[in-house]
Amino acid sequence: MTQDKPLHNKTIIITGGSRGIGREIALKAAADGANIVIASKSDTAHEKLPGTIFSVAEEVEQAGGKALPVKVDVRDEQSIYAMVEKTVGTFGGIDALINNAGAIRLTGIEDTPIKRFDLMHAINERAVLLCTQAVLPHLKKSENGHIISMSPPISLRKHWLKPHIAYTVTKYGMSLLTMGMAEELREHNIAVNSLWPKTAIATAAVEYAIDAKILPMSRTPAIMADAAYEILTSKNLAMTGETLIDEDVLRAAGQTEFDQYKVDPNCDRLFPDLFVDLD
Repeated sequence: MTQDKPLHNKTIIITGGSRGIGREIALKAAADGANIVIASKSDTAHEKLPGTIFSVAEEVEQAGGKALPVKVDVRDEQSIYAMVEKTVGTFGGIDALINNAGAIRLTGIEDTPIKRFDLMHAINERAVLLCTQAVLPHLKKSENGHIISMSPPISLRKHWLKPHIAYTVTKYGMSLLTMGMAEELREHNIAVNSLWPKTAIATAAVEYAIDAKILPMSRTPAIMADAAYEILTSKNLAMTGETLIDEDVLRAAGQTEFDQYKVDPNCDRLFPDLFVDLD
């Protein structure tokens, strides 16, 4: 590790790392010379969803990091453990896990097929526990272990519970896992946090699963990557057990300017993300 590049030679596993926020975190850490494991199902190009584990691996290498692209289904225990074994065999250890893979469907009870709920449960919350179990023996050996899950602060206000409770339950489940695992893993000096955007982020999930009209009122994934970097470089459990908001993390680090993250520089009203109350 060098003083100005604290993630140099650190090994970071990023699930769902083939595009969007996961890709942006990979490139941010790669600039420090980190070892990035791009763990995703996307090994071939999709006409609507750009990015594969191999294209991001190339970008990571170009940014100054080392890359290991691994096709992974976070629902499959064998797939996860094989990825961890390959990671340790390649880089010698694991320093951080980013639980970025996600599934979304913003529908009410009658319009949510149980198979879709099972999918969200498996990819959103079950995968957090499964991936943590798989990496834990190696994180315990890291001098500054971190787990970050992409999930929100828990709000029980009715307007978040009414419209899409099936999805909400799975995302809140991730946050509960964060709070519980943070306490359990504190004695091993492993920090566990959740990270969530204050505003909508311009990703495929917003474009195809929510509403493409929101994109001009969104921020780029870079703000989430910058916030994740602040968390990953924190030491001695300075942040753990928190459900953090990207802008709040950056403000606490001294940042005051956020216009550079706007998709549309002329947009005066950004769209708040799900589960974020501005009042």
